[in-house]
Amino acid sequence: MPESLVERAREALDNAYVPYSEYTVGAALRTADGEVYVGCNIENANYSNSLHAEEVAIAEAVKNGHTEFDRLVVTSGARDGVTPCGMCRQTLAEFCDEDLPVVCDLGGDDVAEYTLGELLPNTISLDTLEAAAAKRDADADE
Repeated sequence: MPESLVERAREALDNAYVPYSEYTVGAALRTADGEVYVGCNIENANYSNSLHAEEVAIAEAVKNGHTEFDRLVVTSGARDGVTPCGMCRQTLAEFCDEDLPVVCDLGGDDVAEYTLGELLPNTISLDTLEAAAAKRDADADE
């Protein structure tokens, strides 16, 4: 596991804006061609407008023309093995296969590694939306 990705995620913590929770999160997302995009969490007083580190990294990568990724590292200032939330998992699923490695920083040299499919089984996808539409159409024809 490239330690540089863990370090990049940890460095992103320095830019987190967390005046309410004081819980910093950093992410490093590597594209299929080896570029790395980082993100940090950015809180807002109403909380629902807060941005998560993973979605900041994904947005930056997509903004720069990347839609294929091969690894994500997530860390927090607490080094508690934080995983992406459900919203971020679904956003990752828009661009990544279920075998995307998601590495969660436990501190020091320790990490926990999952696949996106383990973290978000049975994701909502174009295929599931099309299957649901086909079922509705079939049920309407009966």
